[in-house]
Amino acid sequence: MKIEDEIKGRFRNEYHKGLINLVYTEKHVSYQFLQYLKKYKLTESQYNILRVIRGASAEENVSIRYLKERMLDKNSDVSRIVDKLFHREYIDRKENSIDRRQKEISLTTKGLTLLAEMDDCEKKVDLLLKNLSLHEVKNLNKLLDKIRG
Repeated sequence: MKIEDEIKGRFRNEYHKGLINLVYTEKHVSYQFLQYLKKYKLTESQYNILRVIRGASAEENVSIRYLKERMLDKNSDVSRIVDKLFHREYIDRKENSIDRRQKEISLTTKGLTLLAEMDDCEKKVDLLLKNLSLHEVKNLNKLLDKIRG
């Protein structure tokens, strides 16, 4: 459906329309994604942190700084999110042997199990772009990268 029909609005020009379309589509896709996460009682930021930790190589120390650098939402309060995940027993925090102010963060067995259960969520997320061909998705990625400069 065209953006004009979705929001029943008019636009100053194609750039304005493109920006509104981008924001509206992001909200639409994000809402659908949040519906998947609700089942597991996780926020997008919590899920993002769990995936970043799982994706870290064994040689990398996962710290708050490491997580902040890799977060999709750069305004997230990573320390607070880590605390919540720790209290839910999805992650573990250990004092860094070199710098006691730093904490080394890792997934617990419970956290790994949760992510394994959520693998179907990954497949459902891929379907959020099902109306696009692989070629179109590649073009979309190029255009989004270009927007960010």
